[in-house]
Amino acid sequence: PGLTMYQLFDGKGENEGGSSTFTYLISCDTSKRAILIDPVLEQVERDSTLINTLGLSLKYCLNTHCHADHVTGSGQLKQIFSECQSCISQASGAKADIYFEPNQKFEWAPGHVLNILATPGHTSGCVCFYDSQLGVFTGDTLMIGGCGRTDFQEGDADQLYDSVYERLFVLPDDTIVYPAHDYKGNTSSTIGVEKTTNPRLSKTKSDFVKIMENLNLSYPGKIDIAVPANMKCGVF
Repeated sequence: PGLTMYQLFDGKGENEGGSSTFTYLISCDTSKRAILIDPVLEQVERDSTLINTLGLSLKYCLNTHCHADHVTGSGQLKQIFSECQSCISQASGAKADIYFEPNQKFEWAPGHVLNILATPGHTSGCVCFYDSQLGVFTGDTLMIGGCGRTDFQEGDADQLYDSVYERLFVLPDDTIVYPAHDYKGNTSSTIGVEKTTNPRLSKTKSDFVKIMENLNLSYPGKIDIAVPANMKCGVF
């Protein structure tokens, strides 16, 4: 009640110059204030057009972490929407207008609060955003049937497992999970489903660590461009 959410998708895969990233536009129906979670640089025109069409006032761009597979749209959106501020966790080490701390309650519109859950492991500065009405926005910490890799950006499989079990799997089972990426056509899951069926995270910690150590994934194609840009997080 009182909120509207759009789930937007950067539909091209990495080989096509895209990132398969979900961006979430959430607005307050009363104040018309809005936030964008994990905006993508190449989709700034799409996002700004939608925001203007809906008559919204973009106040914050929230980044779940310093992404390695795309450049955040926070900087360009700040130029389009003068009141917009970029946000990221203090632990990320990135520049931003606003820094999140663990367990912080972030009121982005009157009466609407996101709980900031510190979930390091994919990167040292990962956070998830929890709203009891909408669900939890998990970034790369928890994906649908998977999770973010842990082999760069101070990744730590042991830490990621603890973050998921101590911060996410304690949420109600019917909590909707909205990840930052999906590569198989899925859009959401639930905490209960991921606890019981996630091929990686339904295992013991030792088994999970072994799985993560043997993924043998290729080096992200955009990491050398994305990480330095995202460490600025729209602040120059």
